[in-house]
Amino acid sequence: MSEKQGVLSGFKAFLMRGNVVDLAVAVVVGAAFTKIVNSVVEGVINPVVGSIGPKDLDRYQACIQGPCAFDKTGATVSGITIKWGSVLSATLTFLITAAVVYFLMIVPMNKLKERLDALDAKEAAETAATPAQKTEVELLAEIRDVLIAARRQGDGGPGAAVLTAQRGVPGDARSGSAQDQAGRTDGSGEAGQR
Repeated sequence: MSEKQGVLSGFKAFLMRGNVVDLAVAVVVGAAFTKIVNSVVEGVINPVVGSIGPKDLDRYQACIQGPCAFDKTGATVSGITIKWGSVLSATLTFLITAAVVYFLMIVPMNKLKERLDALDAKEAAETAATPAQKTEVELLAEIRDVLIAARRQGDGGPGAAVLTAQRGVPGDARSGSAQDQAGRTDGSGEAGQR
């Protein structure tokens, strides 16, 4: 039973992959698009070409050997013929399909992509123009560095006032530094432990 479930789950995973669904959509749209192209060839191109000869392009052919004889439908009875009309019809169908795909799908998609790229570039330029804000970790690292520098410098350092405010001792930077030095002399401070 587990082997059967494994096969079924594998088949389900295969069907649900994006490629299979995209391919199915492409086949359905392609079949509908083929009908449109065929109707354009039969309704527009064949009559234009038919104004200078037979309306059906498949009836254009050339005899390359023999005396060639044709029946009422245009089929070859004797001799060897090249049916260049069918090649012309297929070529025109291909060109029309390529033109429709290019002008109705590729050109609009390229313009849309250019607009989206321009918007992305504009947003990137605006982001680059604004100064980057520091994260909390970066700010805390800067505060730590200032405090360490103040401890090493003793009194008069730029971080002494910060140390005083942090310890809750009122007074100016000198009183904080004096307290810091007192901590060093009695061994209770960080420097005294060294």
